[in-house]
Amino acid sequence: MASSRRSLHFNPSARAWVTPPGEPTDLVDAFHQSLPEYTPTRLVSLHEVARELGVGAVYLKEESNRLGLPSFKSLGASWGAFRAVTKNLKLPLDSSITQVKEAAKADPTTVHAATAGNHGRAVARVGSLLGLTVRIFVPQDMHPDTIRLITDEGARLTVVPGSYDDAVTTAFAQCEENGGIMIQDTAFEGYEDVPSWIVQGYSTMMREIDIQLNGLQPDLVITPVGVGSFAQAVVSHYKNPGRSTSVLTVEPDTAACLWKSLEKGTATPLQTIPTIMAGMDCGTVSSIAWPILSSGVDASSTVSDHEAHTATVYLGSKGVSAGPCGAASLASLRRLSPTDKSTLGLHSGSVVVLLCTEGSRAYDIPKSVSSDDAASIAQTLVQINSASPSGGVTPGPGETAVARYIAAWLEHRDIETHWIEQVPGRPSVVGVVRGSGGGKSLMLNGHIDTVTLAGYDGDALSGHIKDGKLYGRGSADMKGSVAAFLAILVEAKRAGLRGDVIFTGVADEEDLSIGTEQVLQAGWRADAAIVGEPSNLDIVFAHKGFVWLQVDIIGVACHGSQPGLGVDAISKAGYFLVELDKYAQELQASPQQSALGTGSVHASLIKGGEEASSYPAQCTIVLERRTVTGETPMSVREEVECILNRISKGVSGFSYKLEVMFSRPTFEIQPEHAFVSLVAQHAKYQTGEAPALRVEPFWTDCALLAGKQIPVVIFGPYGHGLHAKEEWVDVKSVEVMVKTVLGVAYSFCT
Repeated sequence: MASSRRSLHFNPSARAWVTPPGEPTDLVDAFHQSLPEYTPTRLVSLHEVARELGVGAVYLKEESNRLGLPSFKSLGASWGAFRAVTKNLKLPLDSSITQVKEAAKADPTTVHAATAGNHGRAVARVGSLLGLTVRIFVPQDMHPDTIRLITDEGARLTVVPGSYDDAVTTAFAQCEENGGIMIQDTAFEGYEDVPSWIVQGYSTMMREIDIQLNGLQPDLVITPVGVGSFAQAVVSHYKNPGRSTSVLTVEPDTAACLWKSLEKGTATPLQTIPTIMAGMDCGTVSSIAWPILSSGVDASSTVSDHEAHTATVYLGSKGVSAGPCGAASLASLRRLSPTDKSTLGLHSGSVVVLLCTEGSRAYDIPKSVSSDDAASIAQTLVQINSASPSGGVTPGPGETAVARYIAAWLEHRDIETHWIEQVPGRPSVVGVVRGSGGGKSLMLNGHIDTVTLAGYDGDALSGHIKDGKLYGRGSADMKGSVAAFLAILVEAKRAGLRGDVIFTGVADEEDLSIGTEQVLQAGWRADAAIVGEPSNLDIVFAHKGFVWLQVDIIGVACHGSQPGLGVDAISKAGYFLVELDKYAQELQASPQQSALGTGSVHASLIKGGEEASSYPAQCTIVLERRTVTGETPMSVREEVECILNRISKGVSGFSYKLEVMFSRPTFEIQPEHAFVSLVAQHAKYQTGEAPALRVEPFWTDCALLAGKQIPVVIFGPYGHGLHAKEEWVDVKSVEVMVKTVLGVAYSFCT
């Protein structure tokens, strides 16, 4: 079976393309050689990798100690800053560092820069060298260790909400507003000189490689890509007249701004998902790099965080200090298929140069996204804590980590991915396999949050499989189904359906269901939907709704020794609780009006009083009223208010306030509906038995989808222990679910 991962983008015309002439490089080299600690970085021969891949030689340019910093960025930042400052001070380019520093004292200025890590540290270092004040702007997801390293260089640091691109925008705006010099390695309209100088600074590395290879011509050079400035320097060097070197670029799966732009044929900004390859977490290709890269890059690849991590570990074992960005070039080389190698012209005598752009650094070890198997995916999802922050005694971390994993899994397969996060820390992910057109669309909805890990017996995040059961919090509710839906997307992509298959991995279903609500607010719709709550392979066609109400029983506070002055709100609340119990019994005894049976009510929370020596001024009772077809928040409120008014007339001093806090509607689709019949047909085909059609008392996101006129059912695997001390999902039933829902997609999306 063909790999499901994102393929390489090839540009055959790049082989004959020649870079336009550039400026002389004598001053660049002389400047770098004048800097303290300058020495060419080493070129390492990787004999084992060459044998493994069947090529003549693999060399790695190790940038773990460049001008005293663990990254190549010092080359570009130093020359770019030097040129910008000398221009600002009206000094000649052959000025010494001392001359520039003295002139800067008389005419001080502030340097501004945005960074995903290494560039900002390099700018801070050169700013210190030149005696300049430096302000660095960083995205909110930057690793704390990286932030510390930048501030240790003496820079003033500002964390910007959002991505690297947001940090660039903020830095430029602050520089324009406050006056100063922007030292940024990405170009955009109205800002191109400094980025071009930074590119010139990077070119020193390529000339070092030429000398170290002693005239040997590399057949392939692999370069990491962030905004594209370094890759611009690489392409500009190796596409000079007389050279025949191919250039392969590598980016993170989740920040593939060059790859996607090359596919579209135009530079296209994109929303990135955080990656351990932080220096390449960029969503926009530099405007001056794009013409060079679109013409001169022979092939473009992307790799996963786990592949970059694995390459980092391997290089470390060989004595090479490499961070994930630096090791990405090795990961890219290792992912080449025989066909890819042939297309690139690689053979047993080929020479490959890997550009390793950063030294070892701290990062969070990522999980693999390579598996297409639903059980394996489910294991990984369970091992990621996504307990809701709004439930349990100890708030959970929320969905961010699991959403990032899902987004990375989707991007690894080049499945269209959308990140929806209206509430910080509560993201949802949408993955779309676009159809060829003319077919119906199918939505697969699954929540990615879980209830609290507290109270779980054993390791709630084990993902352990025993006797065909996958254990852990959320295994049944509902990461098993989420994994099934992801596996279905892969097969749907291979099938080339006419209609879209849309996966919505939503936040917060265990509380207020803001995830599905926000997905719908963003405009996502389908002709039908399946919600993957565990249903034991039955079809659920209806469930109850609910209304949450707050009743405040009002008393009068006073000292406990003065009973004539106070009204005890807690005692008065007792009258209501007695009537509430009667109300609950009446509901249970009432005639059934639909398949959902009867409504129910209970007191969920009660709070009152301040201290033992005082009469309580208020007692608050929170009620949950489960509703059936035909009942509304207004009708429920009226029923409760009727009880409260009756008590008010008969009990002296009884006073209250009533508020509907929150509500969700019931859900029901006719069992005879064509979509219900279609799902039942495919379930029977897979199991040999017609699935039961039934209702559930609990609430699900079905109601929100049905509220947008989307026909929907619940269909999911066998599971046990939802919200309980031990939870598991039956692995075989997850596989049956995959086959069933895939059959539905094949039939429906035509």
